[in-house]
Amino acid sequence: MRLFLFKLLVIIPLIVSIQGCETVKSLMSDDSESSKNECADWKDYESGDADDDDCVDWDANKFRSQAKKAVDAGNWEKAIKIYEALEARFPFGLDSAQTQLDIAYAYYKNSDPESAIAAADRFIKMNPRNPNVDYAYYIKGLVNYNRDIGFIQRFIPSDASQRDPGNARSAYDIFSELVRKYPQSKYVPDARKRMIALKNNLAMHEVHVARYYIKRKAYVAAANRASYVVEKYQRTPAVPYALQIMQEAYTKLDMPDLAKDAGRVYELNFPNGPPVPEYENATVSHKIWDFIGLEK
Repeated sequence: MRLFLFKLLVIIPLIVSIQGCETVKSLMSDDSESSKNECADWKDYESGDADDDDCVDWDANKFRSQAKKAVDAGNWEKAIKIYEALEARFPFGLDSAQTQLDIAYAYYKNSDPESAIAAADRFIKMNPRNPNVDYAYYIKGLVNYNRDIGFIQRFIPSDASQRDPGNARSAYDIFSELVRKYPQSKYVPDARKRMIALKNNLAMHEVHVARYYIKRKAYVAAANRASYVVEKYQRTPAVPYALQIMQEAYTKLDMPDLAKDAGRVYELNFPNGPPVPEYENATVSHKIWDFIGLEK
């Protein structure tokens, strides 16, 4: 009896061990097949050998060279797949942080703003002291700066100040954070220029809202909105238009003193009218778009 129990104690672990090995072998086989399926559409640009399409044996350099070719060809969707596979295969490599930035940029170029921002945020959270963290902020700013530029806007010039300013405010705040945290960054000069454009658009948006209130005869709201422009958006092209709205609103409200004050400030600062015409660079299509009023 004791001999029988001894044999069982020896045989059972051996059986479990054999089964465990088969399980591991099966998992490894499945992983290999998964990798082959995953890489099936990543045709090597340099080779016609079908076996070279299998990325199971690729090293990090091979992934990067293939990703670069996809980028150079403008195939951003393919580049994203390769970068993501690279990150999954070599998560702790020397260039893993750069891969995260490459993914964020590829998402941005592939018109996937949410994924681009998520990738940039992940980089900032995981690499707060990385020397390229300023680029992550810059990418986030660019994504929001261009988020509203759709297919129509690329071919028909339209007034960005008449659209929802939410993304413009987000872009301005992100660029402002970049300038504040990394004043020596090479991306700061471009960020500052974009901030000026964003600030001008935000100010003109407030003017459009104030004009809307004038049309609705909500003169108090119009005056308050225009006053906000004068106070918060000084030195923008929107200020003279805001002063005109204030003068009109206060006149309608039977507040002659305030109307005269607004008129006096306007005449003192803009004796020749607004220095920057509202539609200085307007094209025929721009004027038609505004006449139709699709953005109002």
